[in-house]
Amino acid sequence: MPSCLRLKISFILHSSFIAMQHSLRSHLPPPETSSCFHLLPQTKRTNNIKSRLLIDNPFKKTTKLPDFPPLLTSPATSPPAPVKLKPTHHHLNPLQKLAASMLDKIESSLVVPMEQNHPLPKPTDPSIQLSGNFAPVDECPVQSGLEVIGQIPSCLRGVYIRNGANPMFPPLGGHHLFDGDGMIHAVSIGSDNRVSYSCRYTKTNRLVQEAELGRPVFPKPIGELHGHSGLARLALFAARAEIGLVDATRGMGVANAGVVYFNGRLLAMSEDDLPYHVKINGHGDLETIGRFRFDEQIDCPVIAHPKVDPTTGDLHTLSYNVLKKPHLKYLKFDTCGKKTRDLDITLEQPTMIHDFAITENFVVIPDQQMVFKLSEMIRGGSPVIYDKEKMSRFGVLSKQDPTGSSLNWVDVPDCFCFHLWNAWEEITEDGDPVIVVIGSCMNPPDTIFSESGEPTRIELTEIRLNLRTKESNRKVIVTGMNLEAGQINRNFLGRKTRFVYLAIADPWPRCSGIAKVDLENGTVMEFKYGPGRFGGEPYFVPEGEGEDEGYVMEFVRDEERDESEFVVVDASEMKQVAVVRLPERVPYGFHGTFVSESQLKEQV
Repeated sequence: MPSCLRLKISFILHSSFIAMQHSLRSHLPPPETSSCFHLLPQTKRTNNIKSRLLIDNPFKKTTKLPDFPPLLTSPATSPPAPVKLKPTHHHLNPLQKLAASMLDKIESSLVVPMEQNHPLPKPTDPSIQLSGNFAPVDECPVQSGLEVIGQIPSCLRGVYIRNGANPMFPPLGGHHLFDGDGMIHAVSIGSDNRVSYSCRYTKTNRLVQEAELGRPVFPKPIGELHGHSGLARLALFAARAEIGLVDATRGMGVANAGVVYFNGRLLAMSEDDLPYHVKINGHGDLETIGRFRFDEQIDCPVIAHPKVDPTTGDLHTLSYNVLKKPHLKYLKFDTCGKKTRDLDITLEQPTMIHDFAITENFVVIPDQQMVFKLSEMIRGGSPVIYDKEKMSRFGVLSKQDPTGSSLNWVDVPDCFCFHLWNAWEEITEDGDPVIVVIGSCMNPPDTIFSESGEPTRIELTEIRLNLRTKESNRKVIVTGMNLEAGQINRNFLGRKTRFVYLAIADPWPRCSGIAKVDLENGTVMEFKYGPGRFGGEPYFVPEGEGEDEGYVMEFVRDEERDESEFVVVDASEMKQVAVVRLPERVPYGFHGTFVSESQLKEQV
């Protein structure tokens, strides 16, 4: 293999496998009992909206893009029809076109049959992963004058934003829920109960290139990169990059996981790339500005859960490299967006780190048992494995440490948390400094990626890290209930909190309601959506000074009535105060945020 091709594959391995971490996010695979498949079910439409994807020209420095093709639709009772690999190679010379056609032939005659000869496990079976309300939808322009039942509080004037995976093209082979292209759903709230809705793809470089080609070409990091067929996909993509058909250096990420508003920018992100800057215009519509390097200060992916310190306004985040030591990096930016920390953190092996925590003075970094082992692909397996022999641990790093020399590791055996809801500092009766971490611990840890057959438990847990003795202990706060995906009052992030609002992931893996948990005594107040109704991550917006003074909001799907709603709940009493009837089906998604009216005016 030519050295240049080996370098391409190495680059793609780094970009692709770091993407496999990008979705240890709140939502999990759809119900295993579902057998229907349709990439674009017929949805109820109002105001004569045309059923096509809409695109402007979001990238100021590029030529005008073609219209995005409509999503392909398959009958609900049949498996997805294979995509015909017709060459659509623009701006190539005759030699490049010949090479591209040969690669298309190799894909259709060798790689696709190789994938189809192996039965797909449920976590990567498109007939499961893209069924029901997990199926993708078209973009929707702004729809105003929506019906509101109840009264939306005045403190919620602004835009609720929620990210999620929405694949543009039907999969050629395996597809995991986390592989889909990023789509943002926006609910804009004005005065006098005036509400509008829209949804738009985040125009990532990956999505734009595939739209220009009219077909999927970038490897799906979780659904496709398994075993020998995964290696074949990587080699095929590297060859296409070598002849100039695609450009991996412009980014391979899907930006479908987290969203954060920082320093005048709404940023959409996943662990496989830099963030994407998305602007909310005055009508509640969304425009992708482009890939954001923090004013050219970084050139590395960042994880989907950055933390904005409510006291200092600083943004803290992590970046990790699957192929190259030290594997992990800690970054901090001040309120003006200037990078003030860039520290390497050495890990013995590349670890899946989707989330972390901050306290008033420290950053808390989990190094747990889900790791990347790329050699497993050569043996025919998945490169993401559960390493039962590894000791889970948490690193505690001072925010003021310029070199990383203060980093302390504390072992926490058999602990795996997808998400950490908060952390704070305490002092024991003996005077020992302790870090208290609140997270949802999952068992088995590889539930999302494997079919172990074991029942899934996601337990809200308190983890205490003694910084003097280097000892830890864990205590389950709520038993008998799967609690994942949620929020605290972000004004209290890094400080001791009493309440956390979490999705009730029952019946697993769907979310049937919201649980308000009192961390002091473990009591739970529930808001249930009702029979046949399911939601996702609740988002808390504060109103007053009290920790639970505010409102919780979320998209809810009524699967029996085939309707989607935006629901607002009083956080103190856990009672519904308003419902907005949405004009489009909103698929189950991942993480969200709220951009206030004042923040909208400050956008860059």
